[in-house]
Amino acid sequence: MILKKKGLFPNTKWKKNNLGKGWVLGETLITGIGQGYIQTTPLQLCMMTAQIANGGFSVKPKIIVDSNPISYEDAKQSMESGLLFDTDSEELLDKKLFKNQKNIKIIQEAMFASTNERFGTSYKSRIDDPKYQFAGKTGTAQVKRISKRERELDLELEQIPYKDRDHALYVAYGPYVKPRYALSIIVEHGGSGSKAAAPIAKKLFKLIIDRHDLRNKQSNFERITV
Repeated sequence: MILKKKGLFPNTKWKKNNLGKGWVLGETLITGIGQGYIQTTPLQLCMMTAQIANGGFSVKPKIIVDSNPISYEDAKQSMESGLLFDTDSEELLDKKLFKNQKNIKIIQEAMFASTNERFGTSYKSRIDDPKYQFAGKTGTAQVKRISKRERELDLELEQIPYKDRDHALYVAYGPYVKPRYALSIIVEHGGSGSKAAAPIAKKLFKLIIDRHDLRNKQSNFERITV
């Protein structure tokens, strides 16, 4: 059974209550780019990406199961007890998350550039064919504090003990025109998101989009709204 997990978006109150320290200006800057005390789950990353793809409208996750590993009643009971997902949210699909939709357009274009323009962090994983073309963003999740000495050594990934290597991250949505799918990829101790995670997204989008028509015809799955 998957236990309920929540991410963390820190603020001044959280830091004072949990660490007993005051907030400093630099933490506002690093929090704004996803660093610092921020924690997130793969599902939250995927939801964030989907909400960027659809123009900034709220979505709620769904789980699709077949008839063998878990019954509808068991799945519903697990979700109602909060073991699978947070069911407290009353957000609706058509709820706008941003007052100015121009802000979402900027993010969409930036994610497209990050993947499809030269010097973008995931440029090597791009797909030129518009049918499969996607927009994404690489990232890393640091697993330990890096000392000044370690930073000066500038070690290659293979020279770092496996348990100390960063987790590789990548989020993406596609096709870029009229997007239908969003995904988040985490490679534990994979190091670079561009080298370890983005190439997986490239393979996935080819598989997912090629199977789109077949998936729409599939009837032996039951959709459960969380």
